[in-house]
Amino acid sequence: MSEQQGNDEQERKEDKESNTDVPEAAEEAEAQVDLQDDTEPLREPQKTGDAGISTATAVLETVDEAETQANLPDDAEQLREPQRRENVGNSTATVKVVLVPGGHVMTVAFAIGLSIQELKRHLAAELRVPAEVLQISLDGWVVEEQRSLMELGVRPQGSTRMEMSSNDPDTHPLRPLRPPEQDNMPDVITVRVQTGEGVFQEVVVEIERPLQQKAFLGGYRHQLTGVEYHHAAVQTRPKRRPSCGEVVFSHNTQTADRKSQVQQCPVDVSTQMAGIGCHISNLNDKLVVASGIYITAEEYHDTRLRAVICLQSYARCWLGRQVVDRLRRDRDRRLSWLELQARKRIEEREEQLRGRRRRWLNPQRREDFNLLYHALEKWWCEKEERINLTLRGAERKAALCSLLDQETQLIADIGRHRIAAQNENYEKSVRSFLDKSAAPHRWHGADGRLLEKDSEYTIRAKHLRDLYNNISRSTLSQEERLHTLLTVKHIVKEHACQLTRDIVDLIDREMDLMTRGLKDASLEGLRQRISTLFLQYIKTPAFNPEVAKLLKVPQNPSQLKNDMFLCRGCHRYLLSSDFSPSASSGLSSWCRDCTRLDNIARSREDFSRYANILKRLRASEQRLNAEAKIPFMLQVEDLRYLVEVIWACRSALQASSDLYNLAFVRWERQTEWSPWNCILLSKEETSSHLELEDVHKAYETTFIRRIEHKHRLARRYFSQISAMADYLDPQRPGAKGGAPVDAPAASAR
Repeated sequence: MSEQQGNDEQERKEDKESNTDVPEAAEEAEAQVDLQDDTEPLREPQKTGDAGISTATAVLETVDEAETQANLPDDAEQLREPQRRENVGNSTATVKVVLVPGGHVMTVAFAIGLSIQELKRHLAAELRVPAEVLQISLDGWVVEEQRSLMELGVRPQGSTRMEMSSNDPDTHPLRPLRPPEQDNMPDVITVRVQTGEGVFQEVVVEIERPLQQKAFLGGYRHQLTGVEYHHAAVQTRPKRRPSCGEVVFSHNTQTADRKSQVQQCPVDVSTQMAGIGCHISNLNDKLVVASGIYITAEEYHDTRLRAVICLQSYARCWLGRQVVDRLRRDRDRRLSWLELQARKRIEEREEQLRGRRRRWLNPQRREDFNLLYHALEKWWCEKEERINLTLRGAERKAALCSLLDQETQLIADIGRHRIAAQNENYEKSVRSFLDKSAAPHRWHGADGRLLEKDSEYTIRAKHLRDLYNNISRSTLSQEERLHTLLTVKHIVKEHACQLTRDIVDLIDREMDLMTRGLKDASLEGLRQRISTLFLQYIKTPAFNPEVAKLLKVPQNPSQLKNDMFLCRGCHRYLLSSDFSPSASSGLSSWCRDCTRLDNIARSREDFSRYANILKRLRASEQRLNAEAKIPFMLQVEDLRYLVEVIWACRSALQASSDLYNLAFVRWERQTEWSPWNCILLSKEETSSHLELEDVHKAYETTFIRRIEHKHRLARRYFSQISAMADYLDPQRPGAKGGAPVDAPAASAR
């Protein structure tokens, strides 16, 4: 190891000595040249000969040779230095520019030999701002425009980070044209490319993002893994094919060769037959016999005809199978659709029966109790008819008395259920009323979001609602009850009136009885009175302004002047909302309560079936015509008259009498529904009827006349209504002299 180091030092010394010998030789030669130059003017007049000239020439050649040997390495280095700098300057580096003050980062692949001014121009074109307003700094110092990235210490394939700001941020702010969240692809990527066998080179690639969307070029899918590979378009131009040395884009290569050839025989020939005076030898003649069976033209055409018929038979057989298969598929599809429709009708029927049974067992609404009373009336009629048919005399009277007792007991049971349902519905309505009054104000903002706001009135309504819920609860302890009563007493004492004084007196009485140890069962009535009076306090707009918009009775008495009507049943003046409207006779002369009580006491009709028919009619017409008006003008009583009187509660085609399975549809599909353009059919018949284009061609004349007669009856009845008169067709007036129309059952009192 020491010997090798010694050899290296010896070689370095020799190199130094050789380098110093050249300048010394050059200095000696220069000194001799200077001496010769001084003596040359003296010798010139004497014209000494060749000895002096040869000596000077030798000295000059020695000097030139020494200078050439001394300057040879420096000249080679000077020739290679610009080339090396040019190659290094063309290398690229990754420049990350931070936009100040936004903080956005732009990554650019830039040649390190270019100046900062050219970098500014490139960035100005990207940001669409003038290059004069841009200022680039490195490590807090402003970089001069003449300096290059290589002078700043950036190496090839390296990276640097600079800051760029705008001298005029108000007029020309720096903001990226593409937000970073729209594209996760970096601006510059480094790709490792194999340039030779075992030789790799890293290349910096700048990503260009065109504004247009690239077209889908197809692809393929791997059959085993299922991975899809899509063809992609590249931004580089395809490589040109190497030239084969021949011109392929010429007229000669794209045009077929043409040749002219004469078809005339070059030698004249002739034939001759044997005749009288001419003998032709037949020694060389040959007898040619046709091989196989000779087929005539007729036989050939017959064979082709049989082949064509065979092909046609197979083709027609295949076409026939296709038609049969299509018909079979259509049949199966039709049968499956019919089966599905039948299953839906059965399920709908079962759901209706389950709904009726549920309404019988647990009635909650007025319609449910009407259904119970209707079932009771039907049961009573069947029992009475059986008694009248089977019994006579005293046994009949005893059976009728027993039937009357059973009916009385059932009416009492229905009444108890009705009272319980009314109490439950009353509590639900009170809770709903309080929740609506305490609800915050809601509206949709400009961005579509739902906004809520609580005012001082809604906050007070919410506080009163919570107090009412606490007072109505029966599970409170004595301390909680006393605290709630004191809070209510403190609130109601803010207003001095007879109602607040009554509430305070009742609260003091309950507190006194609770301190004496009275049981809760004995205080139930007193607590109910407190709850009722406090609810009345909450519903007073003077104490709770938020309930003013929820009260049915307006606070201004002048508004009740034109909206009060007299009920002929209970002889009370009530609002118009307490009466049942009717398209035929306007408002009924009896209020809803009197009408319901009369129905329970006498007819016991169930209007839910007609309500369902009207609901289905409105839904179907709403789908066909969003501006339909006539179905929404009719009420349940009007539809009941139309079903019972005009159509006799039966389907027009099959005379089905199940009201739960009947529906009204249009008679002429292109015309809007009306009582004089309708037909009552079962649900199975409606789909077939609606598929008809012209009913006058599909049905018989007798059936069409019967339907048109019902339309004339409906037109005559509903023409008495002023609201319906505007929709009557003037070209098709009602028939004169028709059968009289009975009055509606709703107004025949």
